[in-house]
Amino acid sequence: MAFLRFEPIYHEKIWGGDTLATEYGRELPAGKKIGESWELVDREDDCSRLVEPHLDCADLHALWQHPDREAIFGRRAPHLPRFPILLKLLDCRDKLSVQVHPPPEKAAELGGEPKTELWYFLGTEDDASIYVGLKKGVTRADFEAAIGTPELAGLLYEAKTRPGDVMFLPSGRLHAIGAGNLIFEVQQNSDTTYRVDDWSRLDDQGQPRELHIEKSLASIDFDDPEPAFAQPHGERILECPCFSIYQTFIFHDEVRSWISDGASFQFHLIAQGEVTVDGTTYRRGEHL
Repeated sequence: MAFLRFEPIYHEKIWGGDTLATEYGRELPAGKKIGESWELVDREDDCSRLVEPHLDCADLHALWQHPDREAIFGRRAPHLPRFPILLKLLDCRDKLSVQVHPPPEKAAELGGEPKTELWYFLGTEDDASIYVGLKKGVTRADFEAAIGTPELAGLLYEAKTRPGDVMFLPSGRLHAIGAGNLIFEVQQNSDTTYRVDDWSRLDDQGQPRELHIEKSLASIDFDDPEPAFAQPHGERILECPCFSIYQTFIFHDEVRSWISDGASFQFHLIAQGEVTVDGTTYRRGEHL
């Protein structure tokens, strides 16, 4: 079995910071607010490069197109033109916009891609929170009337976050990440986001960011009030048609055998501590 590592791709965001440097010791682009580190991605304009080439392949897309794809990615690897999952680290030093991703039945009509995702909270400040769905009793009419006003925030359901929390976000769930969250995000390979509000924020040029109110209203599930955090069952956190998420606790000096049935690839992020695999030590914030 091959254990592969990929180089991160950093994206500057108006809400980003330098937590990936201070927490994980990464070398970030100087003077940039890095909000996203794309750990594994196969898109036309962004593709993860291997730290060391494998099977004469230099990046993830080449691996995905390899004739022996099943041996690399498992028997269940879908017959799609690109790797179906996008994995990120998010450094949310400021609030993200109030946004939604289009559901599968509406994405093509709206000119986007569906995007179901999950947030695993690696680190949170004392007052950190997220906004997910609407408060109970809030109607679509209430929401539409509040768009563009300070009253909108009061209609959103706010949940405090702690390290280890997990929030599942199916396409259509309204959401926004609050300041002070460090997140591992697992999502479908999509980069479609519709903003309905951006907290009256201006960019470095003094301009507001683009909003997509009509597309947002067409995408939001208004029958989704106050969603709860995922409740793990043992090591299993969540399974959905797009991905399966597990949390493994390995104790000091514990030795485990690596067992795979060959059905699917696995991506491992070290959330705490360090682990040694085949003589290579992976530390907090690293992946294989």
